[in-house]
Order: sequence, then structure tokens, then C-alpha cells
Amino acid sequence: MRSTYVLDNAAEQATSRFRALADIFDPGTIRHLGACGVQHGWRCLEVGAGGGSIACWMADRVGSTGHVVATDVDTRFLETLNLQNLEILRHDVASDSLPREAFDLVHARLVVMHLADRSTVLSRMVAALKPGAWLVIEDFEMPHEEIPETWAALLHVLVTQGVDVRHGRALSDRFLAEGLVDVDVEGRSYLWRGGSAGADLLRANYEQLRNPILETGLVTEAQFKHDLAQLSHPDFVVRSPTMWAAWGRRPFLCQNGSLTETGIV
Repeated sequence: MRSTYVLDNAAEQATSRFRALADIFDPGTIRHLGACGVQHGWRCLEVGAGGGSIACWMADRVGSTGHVVATDVDTRFLETLNLQNLEILRHDVASDSLPREAFDLVHARLVVMHLADRSTVLSRMVAALKPGAWLVIEDFEMPHEEIPETWAALLHVLVTQGVDVRHGRALSDRFLAEGLVDVDVEGRSYLWRGGSAGADLLRANYEQLRNPILETGLVTEAQFKHDLAQLSHPDFVVRSPTMWAAWGRRPFLCQNGSLTETGIV
């Protein structure tokens, strides 16, 4: 069964959403990927590459001797990228296979939380790592208090569609269960103010899911319009979701079949 994403790339708001996501979260993502040691010659996989900003950063970092595969179930925003070391692949990680032990780094941001069989997807990505290679996953933990009524209704829509809106907090345990080593996590949270990239992200999500939000019965159309207008107001402020980043390496396998964290036998 293939994935169905609530916030799909075909919507007219997708461009605004990808721009806002890049503005807010790319600096932190790049910091984590850089800390993994991405360098010339690496083979990297970006799962659910979306607008392509991180895939382009990877392609620049690995250079002409490296290779980056950027996947998505809808590649319309990736097909305009023209980099010789960047391969665009229409692919659903929930149902399509990945090559085994093929990549030095695998990354996904705001992907796994949307998938029904998250454990299988994580296992698939771990199997795609070379021994000693890095997996970096980033997912939200959504706030449930002190948020606008429209945001609360949006969360209801996501949850009823199977999205785990607190998946980010579980990443460390999931990495350890997969047998990864050198596992660590970081949570990043911000204050989003009226007119900011965070407000733009909320606006894109509100507008794209307007009908499902109103159909919940948790917010009136008048309240929806009010909350939408507040996103441009200079006094508006709300705490962002926490973006949890988890990273870990696939262990090396010794000649005797046992595992080692360093690969030194």
C-alpha cells in the first residue's frame, strides 16, 4: 500500500510551505548533517526531498566524486534541479525497496511521522546504510496547549489521517531499537511571530487543509478567518512545534560476525 500524505506536493500552497520549511529548519538540518562529516565522494540519500534545498546542499558538499539520490512520491519540485551528481527518483519509502548498504548518509525530515508503518520504514533506511554510515531523521512533536483554535483543528485532521504528531520524541528509542550506535538527539523550538516564516508555514497549512479543518466542527469559519488574519499581525506570537533531530550510525561488522562501534578489529 502506497503512502497518502495529508499535505501533498500538488497543492498550490506547497511552494510557500517548502520555502518556509527551508527558511526555518535548513540551518539546523545542515548543522547536523555537517557534523556527520559529509564530504567529497560520499553517497547520500534524501528521503522525501520536497523542495530540494537539502538535496542541493548535499550535492554541493559531496562534490563531483559523490552522488546524491533525492526521492519523493511527487518529484515536481525536484525535476527543475539540474545537478550532475543529483539523481531524482520517484519513490515511496513506505512500499518501495532501497538498495542495501549503499549510502554513507540517509536523511529524512518530516517524513516518517506521516507513515503508517514507521518501524518498517526505519528498518528499510537502516538497511540502506553502509556499515559505519549515518542516519539522521527529523520529525515534529506538536504542541497541544496555547495554540490557536485553527491549529488545534489542524492537529485533529492530521491525527485522524494517521500522522503521529509526537513522533519526534520517540526517535531516540527507535534508533536504539534498530541497533544504531552513537545515537543522540536534539530538540529545536522557536517563537513564531506574525509575518515570520513560521507564520507563513501555518498559513500554507491552514489554507491547504481549510475544508478538512472546518469539517472537524472544532472551529467556525469566523474563527478560521480570524486565526488566518492573526498570522500577519505584529503582536501575534506562538511557540513552534519542537523539531527533534536524531542521529546514529550503523555498526561495523567484525570478521567473527560480532558488532563493533568503531570498525577497528
